[in-house]
Amino acid sequence: MMYLGIDPGFTGAWGMINHKGDYISCGDMLNDHQFILTNAVFAEISQARDRQDLQVIVESVHSMPGQGVSSSFKFGMSFGAAISLAQRLNCPWHIVTPQKWKKSLKLDSDKDKSLSLARELWPTAPLTRKKDNGRAEALLLSEYLRREQLG
Repeated sequence: MMYLGIDPGFTGAWGMINHKGDYISCGDMLNDHQFILTNAVFAEISQARDRQDLQVIVESVHSMPGQGVSSSFKFGMSFGAAISLAQRLNCPWHIVTPQKWKKSLKLDSDKDKSLSLARELWPTAPLTRKKDNGRAEALLLSEYLRREQLG
């Protein structure tokens, strides 16, 4: 069994671990100029999955107070693309709020803490840059799902 976490957003990311919690792969959500998920991301995930059973978890998003209409629309499109990807992978998928999964892993809204925990759990993952916090949170989403499924 593999677990895929998706952190949506225009600069979102995905992360995959196996049933033991070992790092498998991660990457950035590549959106084209029309904010549509590219086939490259689907191909990367499919290759990393290697025909194994997969469960997907997508972080629930919503617009923020003061966020512009255009920004909110782009954010919603990215969330829709993440859901579409989960459906295209033809496997069970789940949606979780950031508050719920972060509380479960003893995290808060501080993205640096998420990055530190992910680096600790998966030292071989490509999480060397500060801007890799999307990848870190995607991997942590997959870890949250793994723990939930294993009880």
